[in-house]
Amino acid sequence: MAVTVESTKTATEPHSGNAPVIVDLGKKRRKLIKQLREGRGKLMDEINTLVDELRSAGTISAGAQPVIVVVQQKQKSPSLFWPMS
Repeated sequence: MAVTVESTKTATEPHSGNAPVIVDLGKKRRKLIKQLREGRGKLMDEINTLVDELRSAGTISAGAQPVIVVVQQKQKSPSLFWPMS
């Protein structure tokens, strides 16, 4: 799984200590996104593991810091049986 982590700290930002960390998980199935919204499932486990790794590496502080997670829903694949007449 390729995860993109991007810190948005800039020199002109007044609160650079609380800059959000953006995590891009890519395209995932609708069911996984629904479970993430409910606070459970595989994606929630991946995010918790990722946040723990970022904290241990010192990328984010142990205190409260905004983490933004970006997930796109995969498009449905076309049905193979639909055009049968």
